[in-house]
Amino acid sequence: MTYSSDIAFTESVKAIQSRKGSREIYARLEQKGSWPTEITPDLAAHVARQRSFFLATVNSNGQPYIQHRGGPPGFLKVIDKKTLAFADFKGNKQYISQGNLAENPKAFIFLIDYVSRIRFKIWGSAKVIEDQPELLAELMPSRDEYLARAEQVIVFTVETWDRNCPQHIPRRIEREDVEKLLGERDRRIEELDEQIRLLKSRAS
Repeated sequence: MTYSSDIAFTESVKAIQSRKGSREIYARLEQKGSWPTEITPDLAAHVARQRSFFLATVNSNGQPYIQHRGGPPGFLKVIDKKTLAFADFKGNKQYISQGNLAENPKAFIFLIDYVSRIRFKIWGSAKVIEDQPELLAELMPSRDEYLARAEQVIVFTVETWDRNCPQHIPRRIEREDVEKLLGERDRRIEELDEQIRLLKSRAS
């Protein structure tokens, strides 16, 4: 690859961009250094807040597969500038992602922040680690945070990533955040009610 974005912008993609009028924009991006190839503090901060993400893999026949992964904020961890990792919780035991990675290590992580309306696309490769209980324990959330059983670890090596605009992303807020805001509102209403009661008492 000449540019990091070439991981997605193949010659056929660039040909379509040229035909539809966007190639010049992305050519300028390439000349400025293209997409980041390391995890920046901005990306790390968004990773730390995520409660879910999507992991894409592909088998040896080229058949893609996308699987959702969820947990408490911070369950997807930044290990270093090139590495993400998470405890892979026990599920329905289909093992499609693991089977695909055994055939083809190429993988993709899609993060979407519905509050900030931001999408992060992360290209790289992944591997499954089944025989490192210490690493698994380190990545596993506490039982107070999240009740789940871990089976193995998935380590994702970042090749490059891109951040998308907020267009067409619906704004959604987590239930816990809504409850917190409503609790603050109710406390403020109680404070105002008390102030009104005291003012009425003084006036009388």
